[in-house]
Amino acid sequence: MADKPKQASEYKSEQVELVRATCLYVATKLGDMMDDLIIVGGLVPSLIVDQTTLPQDVDTHVGTMDLDVGLQLALLDEGRYRKLTERLRDAGFAMDKNDDGNPTRQRWTITNSGTVTVDFLIPPSREGDRPGKLRDIEPDFAAIIAPGLRCAFRDRQHITLQGRTLFGEKAERDVWVCGAGAYVVLKALAFDSRGENKDAYDLFYIVRNFGAGIKDVVAKLQPLLDDEEARKALDVLRRDFTDPEGIGPMRVAEFITGRPDDEIQADVVGFVTALLDRCG
Repeated sequence: MADKPKQASEYKSEQVELVRATCLYVATKLGDMMDDLIIVGGLVPSLIVDQTTLPQDVDTHVGTMDLDVGLQLALLDEGRYRKLTERLRDAGFAMDKNDDGNPTRQRWTITNSGTVTVDFLIPPSREGDRPGKLRDIEPDFAAIIAPGLRCAFRDRQHITLQGRTLFGEKAERDVWVCGAGAYVVLKALAFDSRGENKDAYDLFYIVRNFGAGIKDVVAKLQPLLDDEEARKALDVLRRDFTDPEGIGPMRVAEFITGRPDDEIQADVVGFVTALLDRCG
């Protein structure tokens, strides 16, 4: 699989729309399972921050190249994941392949006027579960272990998707989407694990632009702080995002402009520090 873009300029609106159309298509095919699924990853900011009413000095979110879907652990207990994989195949999805040509059981792909991949994620639930590793579910299905995902099932919101599916069909469906508080947790923990510029950018975009201000993000985040993963996420923010020359602010600037930018780095520190102060 090709590497993800490293800078905002490399994200194309056509691919973003393709991912959104794929999300709508998946929702039409997995309708009765959608209560146990949640949209996470790079599509979230454009779904929970209204892109049509942004202030003039705020750019639209760059979007994403793929679709990330979180799974409830209940799907495993009840064995309903088998129905999920059957539906995916019937809908035209197949396991993706890695650079060596081997199937990737956690990543499925579909092609129609372009290719979109869907990654499946699952919360850690067993001793030894490590971020980014695979949880084997059946011989041809697995999910990526994603710390913080259980917070997403506590802080989630219904979003109505409408438009055309990947195959040009008009449709409208409600989907569960990760809320702003849980998104900060997920992205902070992802940044801790892999240090990606895009994770830092996604996190900052939500902190800066969600709702009417920082207080709205805090209102979503504070109820999650009884979870050790959420508290760890705040530690990551304190460590990596509160110094203009820290890796968090510098990687946000690198993603947006391709180079250090004092103004962007100062903005990152200002917004994240305000978030931490309000969280106590």
